[in-house]
Amino acid sequence: MKPLFSEEGYSALRSFLMQPVLCLFDFDGTLAPLISNPALVSLPHMIQQQLQALQLRAPVGIITGRSLADMRKRLRFEPDYVIGNHGLEGLPGWQQYAPEHFERCRSWLSSLQTLLSDLGDAVWIEDKSYSLTVHYRHARNQALVQQTLSACFETLSPAPRIIPGKFNASLLSPGAGDKGLAVEQLLMLSEQPRALYVGDDTTDEDVFALHHPDIFSVRVGDDFPTAADYVIKDHEAIQLLLDLLLALLPVSSKNALMQFNAPRQ
Repeated sequence: MKPLFSEEGYSALRSFLMQPVLCLFDFDGTLAPLISNPALVSLPHMIQQQLQALQLRAPVGIITGRSLADMRKRLRFEPDYVIGNHGLEGLPGWQQYAPEHFERCRSWLSSLQTLLSDLGDAVWIEDKSYSLTVHYRHARNQALVQQTLSACFETLSPAPRIIPGKFNASLLSPGAGDKGLAVEQLLMLSEQPRALYVGDDTTDEDVFALHHPDIFSVRVGDDFPTAADYVIKDHEAIQLLLDLLLALLPVSSKNALMQFNAPRQ
């Protein structure tokens, strides 16, 4: 794993930013800190200010596992793009498949509520309409709970795509999109030649594994093997990365005009 905050990393980033770029970020663990109760997460004020300043230089997007409805409650500014449910919500045409994903999750939710009832408060299910996330951060024996969850997931029909996360597992419809596909579509939609992507979790590896020459990838956290181009130590380092982007990217007169004319929230 190569550290971004190094002579090599700085040189590579500066060279990459010589062309216009789309700046994309995961939310939890990347822009916002991970805490024990996901419902209480909010975007730190300083990072919000940095992102708004970055919008004067490049389009900014957030790709998150949260639903769009949940995500928008946590933002006090309007990114250029917000994609929810690991890429299932927010891209053109996503509503076409929404009913199918919704009904599938209703079936899984009903089954899991019965199968996991004996685990009590050790496990809780986050219903995001088009995907589910099963959390077990507070379980005393997390290894045992993981085994139980795996056995339960195998009984679901149709078999979901399981994405392991940090003390959780997300269940998505088989064949559904992922963050990697979302980034590729946003590149076309935004008409930007390149994209910077920053994320911290297993779901972000779908982007990192693309190894696309026009995608510069950064993983937040150096404690886990990754396919990302570079890594930064932890969430606290995201402010340093945003400062670096603000220093390297020039202010765009077009973006500045768009921000000036944008409706205030």
